[in-house]
Order: sequence, then structure tokens, then C-alpha cells
Amino acid sequence: MIRALVVFLAAGLLSGCVISIGDSGYDSDGGYDGGYEPSSADYEPEEPESEWEVEYYNSPEAAASGMPFSQAVIADDFFIMSGILGTDPATGQLVPGGIVPESHQIFANMKAVLEANDLSFEHVVKCTVMIDEISEWGRFNEVYVTYFTGPKPARSAFGADGLALGGAVELECWALMPEDD
Repeated sequence: MIRALVVFLAAGLLSGCVISIGDSGYDSDGGYDGGYEPSSADYEPEEPESEWEVEYYNSPEAAASGMPFSQAVIADDFFIMSGILGTDPATGQLVPGGIVPESHQIFANMKAVLEANDLSFEHVVKCTVMIDEISEWGRFNEVYVTYFTGPKPARSAFGADGLALGGAVELECWALMPEDD
């Protein structure tokens, strides 16, 4: 009986239900009196506090490229950008010259996506940097700090053994959408 009650309670709690037990089946001395049998009438599902609103963003150029992902997803107050490479939007090819020109192009591409959604670098709160040659880390940072001149977003970084299109660096960022006034 106790095992059945524990399983019932665990199942109810894991499924997001509020469980109202009433008579616990125990007497005032702590002994089990066998008086409680759980039933489905003892709990009811909770209503979620809010539903997430999700929108998907692609520029016309990105939509035409046929890439299998969105440039950004807007989920409630978060603007979540996919990894951005240093590609020329007109050709879809990496800009030549390695990590420094690619990094500048990444930020140009990011700026275009942010501005198309009424955002700026000041709204960015988190970045993840993937860098092909970790020895180039310092060169990337020299570019990075010219775009994030005020308080810096939280950031993670890791060396990667090969990036899409043979890129030297890829940057994924999250921005916080301003509240509607």
C-alpha cells in the first residue's frame, strides 16, 4: 500500500499535478490505519503560467540560400542567433584573409540581423565563440572588443576541429529584446 502511494505521488508530481491527499491513511500515533486509497479525483493538472511565443527570422538572402536553419529565433524576450560565419552575404563565401577579416565580417553580418530586428550590439547578453585554431584567440579578441565597447556579454569559447565552410571562427549570440513600452 505504501509503495502504491509513493508511486502515485511521484507520478503525479512528475506530471505537474497538484495532489490533494486529505486523509493520509495514518492515525494520530503515526500508525497506518489503511484508510486512504488514492484515486484520480485527488489531483488536477496545473495550468501553465504562460505559453512561449516563438518567431523565426531569416533575411531574404538567408531564406533564398536554403540553409536548414533560421538566422535567429525569437523566444519571448530572447533573440537567439544561429552561429554566424564571416561570409559575404552577396556570395555566401567566406571573405578571404583568415580570422581577422572573417571576424569583422561576422560582426557586419550580426549587425545586419540585429538592426533588422530593431536591436544593436548593446542588446547582446551572451556569446559563444568557436575558433578553428585556438592559437588565433588573441587576434579574434582584438576584433571582438572593437564591437563590444561597453560592458561585455557573458561569453564561452572553445577550439573546434573544423568549422562550416572551412571558417576560422564562428560566433553564436543571444540578445535580450527590450520591453514594449
